[in-house]
Amino acid sequence: MDIQFRVATKDDLETLVLMLQDDALGSQREDGTLPLNAKYLQAFEAIQADPNNQLMVAEIQDQVVGMLQLTFIPYLTHIGSWRCLIEGVRIHADYRGQGLGEQMFQYAIGQAQEKGCQLVQLTSDKQRPDALRFYEKLGFVATHEGFKLKLTEQEQV
Repeated sequence: MDIQFRVATKDDLETLVLMLQDDALGSQREDGTLPLNAKYLQAFEAIQADPNNQLMVAEIQDQVVGMLQLTFIPYLTHIGSWRCLIEGVRIHADYRGQGLGEQMFQYAIGQAQEKGCQLVQLTSDKQRPDALRFYEKLGFVATHEGFKLKLTEQEQV
């Protein structure tokens, strides 16, 4: 598979939202109606404007088949090191199980290394056992317990 990686563009947004919505959890929290909810465009523009954020897509023959977001975070801990947070990982349903996820992570880890990061971290919902196994297979270790505090309920549109 000839996979190309690039920064997402505004033209990709509809496809990305549909990928985010295409699973049991995403179908409950994402809004795939068209035209897209304006909040997606606002978030996309904020990501684009932040030099420490990259929304990346994977393409095969000019078709977006995967996505992930990289956030580079400076820390005082670990002697003032940088970390890379990987979030929003999705593979188009037609391309799952073909090794694309591994290639996306190799690319993402390479981006983190270029930025000088000492650590790559991610979170995954405990309701995604396949994703958890995938991350462990890639060498990620569940060394910490994560917590989240929801501040507002998501608007239903």
